[in-house]
Amino acid sequence: MTDIFNDDESQKTPKPESFKEKILRELEEAKEKLVTDELDLLNESNNLNIHKNSLKTNLNSSLPRNYKVTNDDESQNDSNLIDNELEVTEVAIECRNQLNSESNMPDKLSDSTDETIVHDSKDHSDTIILSTEDIKNQLVDEEMSSSKGETSIDFDSQKLSISNQTTKEDEALSRRNRKKTNKIAVRISLMLGTLVLVLLLATTFFGYRYVMSAIEPLDRNSTEFIQVEIPEGSGNKLIGQILEKSGVIKNGTIFNYYTKFRNYGNFQSGYYNFQKKMSLDDIAKALQVGGTAAPVNPVLGKILVLEGYTIKQISEAITINSDSENKKQKSPFSSDDFMKVVTDETFIAKMKERYPKLLEDLPEANSVKYRLEGYLFPATYNYSEDTTVENIVEEMIATMDSNLSPYYDTIAAKNLTVNQLLSLASLVEKEGSTDDDRKNIASVFYNRWNIGMPLQSNIAILYAMDKLGEKTTLSEDAQINTEIDSPYNIYKETGLTPGPVDSPSLSAIKATLMPAQTEYLYFVADVTTGQVYYATTFEDHSSNVEKYVNSQLQ
Repeated sequence: MTDIFNDDESQKTPKPESFKEKILRELEEAKEKLVTDELDLLNESNNLNIHKNSLKTNLNSSLPRNYKVTNDDESQNDSNLIDNELEVTEVAIECRNQLNSESNMPDKLSDSTDETIVHDSKDHSDTIILSTEDIKNQLVDEEMSSSKGETSIDFDSQKLSISNQTTKEDEALSRRNRKKTNKIAVRISLMLGTLVLVLLLATTFFGYRYVMSAIEPLDRNSTEFIQVEIPEGSGNKLIGQILEKSGVIKNGTIFNYYTKFRNYGNFQSGYYNFQKKMSLDDIAKALQVGGTAAPVNPVLGKILVLEGYTIKQISEAITINSDSENKKQKSPFSSDDFMKVVTDETFIAKMKERYPKLLEDLPEANSVKYRLEGYLFPATYNYSEDTTVENIVEEMIATMDSNLSPYYDTIAAKNLTVNQLLSLASLVEKEGSTDDDRKNIASVFYNRWNIGMPLQSNIAILYAMDKLGEKTTLSEDAQINTEIDSPYNIYKETGLTPGPVDSPSLSAIKATLMPAQTEYLYFVADVTTGQVYYATTFEDHSSNVEKYVNSQLQ
């Protein structure tokens, strides 16, 4: 019996297909054929065993009794058959493994392996005389015929074809991978660029916020004082480091660059009492003023005494802390305590001992309203936690002594006393508003004083009336009582007042020491413009009064 497996596909006209489709189809068919062939080989092996047993039976039945197929021949035949079966099976398995190893795709096989196994079937009744060798040769021929069929696989050509196809697909896959990699690279680059931009913007924003916060006060609500020593020769950088280390500012480097940018310089050495509520500008300005040679107590506030203030006005000013943003914030001092000190004879005696040149000619208590009137220099005075009213009053006296010290010899050379100088300067302070006017007004007072003519200043009358420093109308000033009974009524009394009527400024003191050289005996001011008009005769003066004063009353 002969089993023949023909390729029916070769008899059909294939439809047009691409090379790739053909390759894939043939690979799929090859895989199916290999699986089928393995099963056929196993079936053929069983058929061969059956055929062998049949031949053996026929042979033994036809041979003489003394000639049988031996067990050795049978064993050899069985061995050859098994060898053939194993050889075919191994070839099939090897083909399949090679196909699977090529890029994980099945190899192309041109045609499936058809094994044509021919079995010569004969009727069992025929006499067959075969030798063991003939059976073996027949099996070998059948096996060789099976291995040399028209459908044998050309593995070399298939490998080349699959290799070319795999190369093209690898190139396409490589191109897709490169595109995918490029997309990923671009995406990563965009992400990194965005991240860098965000970080840059965040750094700029927070850096700006940090710099602005470092310029502002470290703690606006802090009342703590921090004493700092600035060594001589310290530059902006070193001062910034000292201030940062002391806890006065946030960043010393920013202080260095900020002060240079704002052209702050010429910082002074010494001891300073800074506060965290101070801005960089406040600190820089304080450093330009200069510190103290020795440590001093921190300043809690300031007392402001303006030029021309009377003792009565100073007693009110001492109760206000002028250093506060709230102009009405109170200091720890009272007006009554101040008045007690300035009228305390024991305190005055102590001051006369400490400042003899200034207080040598101090008027007696029974001749003036306040003995220390005019001797308290107008300025700003600091106070600390342990400052007393006596400390402040003494500091005012000491400041006046310090400002007059360069002029004590000049005062003596003009045959003046300090009390006379301050008395005249207190009138000049209120009558004139500019340096030139003060010098001219001082010359008028000197000219009158030298000829024994009353000075006739309304300022002294207002002081005698306790109205100096208060606002008065033009009408009230024109109707002033020049007949008042008072040693300060210099309309009736010739010469100077018994003492100063206010605290003159240094400008008024200098104008009184060095007056203009004129022959003026009169002056009157236009209250609407402040312009002062001078005259040497009463007629001219009357004309000026009518024109610049009386005309304003109508």
